[in-house]
Parts: sequence; structure tokens; C-alpha cells
Amino acid sequence: MATKDKPKKKVTSKKATKKKDEKKSKKISFSELHQHKDPLLIANVWDAHSAQLAQAAGFKALGTSSHAIAFSLGYKDGEQIPVKELLFVIERIVAVSKIPVSVDFEAGYSDDPAVVAKHALKLQKLGVKGINLEDGKVVNGKRKLEKEKLLIKKIKAIKEVTKLFINARTDTYTTKHENALEESIRRARLYEKAGADGIFVPLLEEPLEIAAFVDEIKLPLNVFTTPNLPSYQALKELGVKRISHGAKQYDLLMKKSEKIFNQFIETKDYSIVLGK
Repeated sequence: MATKDKPKKKVTSKKATKKKDEKKSKKISFSELHQHKDPLLIANVWDAHSAQLAQAAGFKALGTSSHAIAFSLGYKDGEQIPVKELLFVIERIVAVSKIPVSVDFEAGYSDDPAVVAKHALKLQKLGVKGINLEDGKVVNGKRKLEKEKLLIKKIKAIKEVTKLFINARTDTYTTKHENALEESIRRARLYEKAGADGIFVPLLEEPLEIAAFVDEIKLPLNVFTTPNLPSYQALKELGVKRISHGAKQYDLLMKKSEKIFNQFIETKDYSIVLGK
């Protein structure tokens, strides 16, 4: 009696899998990416090329780094880059991206909520899906925690004219507030009420404090990579929904480039730049 051949298993290439994931990411909204059990690992990029590399690696969403973009164009961080130049970079990043792009928009590049809303509308028209908007401001090279009322006004103004996912950043930990956890929770509640879609608390890294925050706040929590940050799996179990690394990768690459330049000018050895 003849036996039927077993159907051959379909082998899917890595490239095909990534294309499939890209199509899937397009169907899933940026907001929905923050609702999964697995935290959304954001690829922080600074130009079109870094965006292409991150996308090819399989990331589901991109986030720009204000620090990296500013430094790559010769500016210092802290809203020193003209908005017009920032928009040009963002336009190029969005143009090559098939996955959602969120922009680190610092404090909105204005203290006037109406002006900030106009900037946000321009970002939405470029195809941006979300922004980070913070309550801290760099003054004379030092980060200062601003009054929460200003960010509340900015969030409301943006929500009146756009559908952007607003990831409200509070600088309670970065400015070393004496009651950082309590103040973060208090501000997060106010930002949520104003219309924020997520909350970003850089330097919140202690497991017990993360757990306490997640227990009090229902907005998806975004944390920042540091040497002391718990592992991805631990953050998942704690209820964290988004992880970003800001300009960490950019700074790492620039330090490596600095070393290469110094070695090359000193030794005149071509192998240093040829990678041999």
C-alpha cells in the first residue's frame, strides 16, 4: 500500500520574516504596541541611515534622540537646534521608515502651548505617530524641573489639534527631586488627566519603585536603559511597557570613532580604518 509523502515544512527566510513583521507593525497602531505583555523595545535613531539599520534588525518602532540629532548637526542638547532643521531630519527618518516613528520633542521648543501644538501638528503631517514631551528644561547646561502646569497646558493644546501618542516625560529622577517616586506618581496622574497616552520616567530603575509606580499609574510606563536597570524579563514581570536608550548607542559609536581617528592620525596605519 502506497504511503503519502509528508508535506514539506515551509522554510521562511529571516528577510521574509522581517517583512512580515513590518506589515504586521503597520496594521498595529503605535498605541497598541504599548499594550502587549512584552515591553516595546524602542530603537533610538538620529538619521535616516540609523533608522534603516534599526528597521532591518527587526525593531517594531523607532524613537528619535534629541541629543544625538543635535550633536550630529553640531548643536548642544537642550532645544538648541532650530525647529526647521529638526523637522528636516525627522522628515528624512519618516521617509525611510515602514514602522512607527516617535519624536523626542524635548519641552516642545517653546513655552507657549499654542506654538508647541503648531510644531506637533507639523510632525503629524510628516507622518510621525508619537512624541516625548517633558517637564524638564536645560538651563545654562543644567536640567531643571519645571512646574507641571505648563506641561499640562501643552498636552491639552496638542491633543486639540493632533492624534499623536504623547509620552509625557517627568524629570523628577534626573533632577534628583527629594521625593522622586511620590512626585513622579503625582505628576503622572495630572498628565494622564490632561490627555497623555504614556509616561516616561528616566532613571526610575529600582524594582520596588517601578512596581510601586506601575501599581498606582495605569498609563504605559517607559523606562530608560542604565547599568542598574533590571533585565528585560524582569521589567516585563514588573509591568513596564516601553524601554528606550536615548543617545546611548550614538555616544558609544562616537567614542569608538574618536578612538579610530586618534589611532589613525597617530599611526598612519590604513588597517585601522579598513577594519583589518
